[in-house]
Amino acid sequence: MIFESLPTTPRSEELIDKAFSRAARSGKAKGGLEAQQSMLTIAVNITSDNLENVVTAWPDFEYIDPFYYELADAIVDVDELRQSLSKVTWASRQIEDLGREYQPKLRKTDPEVARKHRKQAFARIADIMNQIEDDLRAVGDARDALKNLPDIRPDEPAIVIAGYPNVGKSSFVNHVTRASNEIAEYPFTTRGVQIGHVERDHIRYQLIDTPGLLDRPEDERNDIERQAVGAIEHLADTILFFVDASGDCGYPLDVQLELRDSVEARFAERDIPVLTICNKSDRSTDVEADAYMSVTNDEGVDDVLELAIEAVGFEPELPSRGE
Repeated sequence: MIFESLPTTPRSEELIDKAFSRAARSGKAKGGLEAQQSMLTIAVNITSDNLENVVTAWPDFEYIDPFYYELADAIVDVDELRQSLSKVTWASRQIEDLGREYQPKLRKTDPEVARKHRKQAFARIADIMNQIEDDLRAVGDARDALKNLPDIRPDEPAIVIAGYPNVGKSSFVNHVTRASNEIAEYPFTTRGVQIGHVERDHIRYQLIDTPGLLDRPEDERNDIERQAVGAIEHLADTILFFVDASGDCGYPLDVQLELRDSVEARFAERDIPVLTICNKSDRSTDVEADAYMSVTNDEGVDDVLELAIEAVGFEPELPSRGE
C-alpha cells in the first residue's frame, strides 16, 4: 500500500529543538570561528534535510493510481495536502539559501561577530519553521489518516460485493476464500471492510465487501462515502449484487432491486458489469438473476465465483518476445 511506509512527520518545534541542540553540542566540541560555522551547518542540514524527506516520502499524486487518489481525497483534501507539501519544500529551500547566505559571514571575522551572525541565522531558521508549523501538522495528520488503509491493490483484479445487509455477502466471501480474508477499517465507514482473495491460473482475485458504501441508497451516504464509492469505480472489475428474494434480510425485494439499479447506473459509464446474484435460493428464487445460490446449503456458490471471474476477463500482460 503506497501510504503504508510514510514516516512520522516531525512538528516544527520538535525539529527546531533537534537541530539547535545538536548544533550546540557540536559548538562545544570546537572553538572560535569553526564552532560557529559547524553550528550553522548542522542546524541548516538537519532542518532542510528533514523537511525535504517529509516531502519526498509522499507519492506524486499526479501519477498514482486513480483509485488511491480518490481514496486519499475522500479522507483528506488532496489539494490542501499538496499545498502544505509545497510550503514544506519552500521552507527547505529557504533554509538552504539562508545557510549559503550566512556561511561567508562567519569566515575571516571576529568570533564574537560570527556568533552574532550565527544567532541571526538561527532566528531566521526558527521563523521559517514557525511559518510552516500548521503545514507540517496537516501533513502529519494526513499521514496518520492514510497509512492504515486496507491493502487493496489496483493492479490485481477486483470483484466488489454489493447489496443490502444480511443478504449473505460476508458468508459468500468467507466461503469462497476459505477464511483467507481480512477485516479492515476504512476511515470513512464505521463497519469493517471485508477483503478476501482467491487464485485462479496463478492470478489472484480480490473480493471486497464494502459495508456502509454499496449497501444503501446514495442519498443516505455522506459526502466522504460518496467519494469513496468514486474510488471503487476505479477499482472494480465487476460487481456482484446480492439479493434475497425471500425478503428475510429485512428489506423488500423491490427496494433491493432499486438499489441494484442505482449501482448499475453508477458503474455503467465505466462498462463495469453488475451481476445480480440471488442468494438464499433454497427459500425463494422469485427474481430474475444471473445466478442462483445458497451459501447455507453450499449450492451454486462456486459457480457464482466462476461467473464473476469470467466477467472480470482479466488477462495478465505477458512480456513480448525478446524482453
